[in-house]
Amino acid sequence: MAKPKKHILTFEQVYDFELIGICTHHSDYRLAWGLNESLRTQLVKAEKDFVVQGKKGQEETSHSTYHYKDEANMLEYYLVKNKSAGKYLIPEKPTIDYFLFLYENHIYDVDDIVDRLRSIPSVIGAYQFDPEEFGSTEYIIFN
Repeated sequence: MAKPKKHILTFEQVYDFELIGICTHHSDYRLAWGLNESLRTQLVKAEKDFVVQGKKGQEETSHSTYHYKDEANMLEYYLVKNKSAGKYLIPEKPTIDYFLFLYENHIYDVDDIVDRLRSIPSVIGAYQFDPEEFGSTEYIIFN
């Protein structure tokens, strides 16, 4: 009798968002106001916090979130606080205070956005990151 063949299913994670880290000493609402002024967005506090689920499907962390959907450019902005209740959204970057996610960005150059963020008085630093650098980004899912 022939030995059954084993097939291993592997998949490559494809990220449909751009990731920008922001350092600031200001609160989330003040940062959102600065982003709205600079990027001409209308970020508002989301009704529900951004929830990251762990490997077993259980809620790991819940983070303060601001959201804006740009209908004309079919792009969504998410401003998410990195640290919440002693846990990090992206633990590989504990020095970053907030992350700005550009979901399905096909129109804007991220370097230009980072430069505009750096010009905001409440922003100490803004940095573009590749989501593939971090293992924790595989648990970040936008609906």
